[in-house]
Amino acid sequence: MRNTEPTKVTNRKHSKAQYRRLQVGMHGLPACFLLTLAAVVFAGNPQTSADPAGTSSAQIGYKSAQGAEQKKMLLLKDFHPVSMLHAPAHQIDRAKFYVIDVHNHTNDAAGIGDVLPPQRVIEIMDKTNVKTLVILTGMWGDKLQKVIDTMVKPYPGRFIVFTQIDWSKIDDPNFSQEMVAQLDDAVSRGARGLKVLKDLGLGVKDKTGKLIAVDDPRLDPIWEECGRLGIPVSIHVTDPEAFFHPIDNTNERYEELIEHPDWSFYGPQFPSKISILQARDRAIARHPHTTFVALHLANWPENLDYVAAELDKHPNMMVEFGARQAELGRQPRRARDFFIKYQDRIMFGTDNGMDEAMYRNHLRWLETADEYFDYWGYPAQGRWKIYGMELPDAVLEKIYHLNAERMFRQFNKGAELQKGAE
Repeated sequence: MRNTEPTKVTNRKHSKAQYRRLQVGMHGLPACFLLTLAAVVFAGNPQTSADPAGTSSAQIGYKSAQGAEQKKMLLLKDFHPVSMLHAPAHQIDRAKFYVIDVHNHTNDAAGIGDVLPPQRVIEIMDKTNVKTLVILTGMWGDKLQKVIDTMVKPYPGRFIVFTQIDWSKIDDPNFSQEMVAQLDDAVSRGARGLKVLKDLGLGVKDKTGKLIAVDDPRLDPIWEECGRLGIPVSIHVTDPEAFFHPIDNTNERYEELIEHPDWSFYGPQFPSKISILQARDRAIARHPHTTFVALHLANWPENLDYVAAELDKHPNMMVEFGARQAELGRQPRRARDFFIKYQDRIMFGTDNGMDEAMYRNHLRWLETADEYFDYWGYPAQGRWKIYGMELPDAVLEKIYHLNAERMFRQFNKGAELQKGAE
C-alpha cells in the first residue's frame, strides 16, 4: 500500500529509553563535561511608571515573568525537539520492485545480528517486498553449516550466507593455503561469498603485535580464489570519518562515541583512515577478476568524490549503503546524482536489525522526495535529518535487485536467487 497523500509532518516523539544515555569521564574528558543547549531568557525592558503591569505592546513577546533572568540549562541527552515543518510525508509499505538486501546479520553464526525465528524474518521480508537476505557473517565449519541447515536449505531463494577468514591462524606458516582450503570447503557447503570485518586493518595482529594490513600479501591467494570460484568479497574496512577524530565538542557523532568509546580509532596506536582505505584499494586493483563489494559505500559516504574515483578506477568494485543512510540522506542532491551515475554499481543493504519500519524508512528515502525526516535510528549517528532522493524507477530496480543478481550469477550454481524472485 502506497500512501501518497500529503500530511503534516510531526516527527515522532521518542521515549527516553530510545535515546542512548551519555556517559562522561572517558578519553580524557573531565567528568563534568556536558554538551548543553542554553535556553537563556533575559528580562525585557524594565517596567515604567506609565506601564506598571508591563503590558505595553513593545514588550509583548520580549518580557518574561519575574525571575527569568536566571539561566536554564538543558542537557543534550534530554533535548528531543519536534519539527514544526509542514510538508508532504509518504509511507511506502512495500518496495516498488523486489529487494535483495546484501548486508544483513540476522541469525548469523558470529552473534552480531538479531536472533529471530526464520518464519518471523520471512514475514518481515514479505510485508516489505524483500525477496532475499544475505547473511554476511556465517563463519566456517560447523557454525556455517548450522546457518545453512536452519536458514538457507529450508527456505530456497530467501537466504544466502557468506563465510569468513579464521584470523586465529594468521601466524601459521601455511595460513594462505589453509584459508583457501577453508574457503573451498565453505563454498562446497553452500556459502556464496566471503565477508571481511573491520578488524582487518584495525585489530588483527600477528604474534609480534603488528597490525595486518588489508593488502598483506598473505591474503592475495584468498582474494584470488574468490575470483576463481566466482564469489564476491564483501569487505568492511575503517569506519565513519568522525571515529578517527577526537571525542570532543566538535565531533558530530559525539553522543554515539560516548556511548561506544571502543568505536573510536583516534590516536597514534591506529593507522589513519585514508591509509587503510588505500590499502584496500590496492588489494582490489591487484585482483581484477575478483568482485569486491566495498561495504558502507566504500566506508566514505562523507566523501563521495573519493568513492566515485575508486569506482572509476576499479570496474571489479561494487558498493552498498548499509548503515550509511544518515550520511547519504543529508546530502540528497549529491547522493542522487551519485546513485544515478553509478546505478550499475550500487546494491541495497541495511546492516540493521530486522524490522518492517526500518525497511519502510529506507524505501521512503529512496523512492520519495520527502524532506527533513528521521533516518533510521535517529539520533544515534548524529543530530541531523535526511531527505528523500526520489530515484527513477530504472535506477531503483537495479539497486533493489538487478545488480545483486548480476553479481551472484558469477557463481555457476547461482540460479538459487531466481527462486526468490518468483
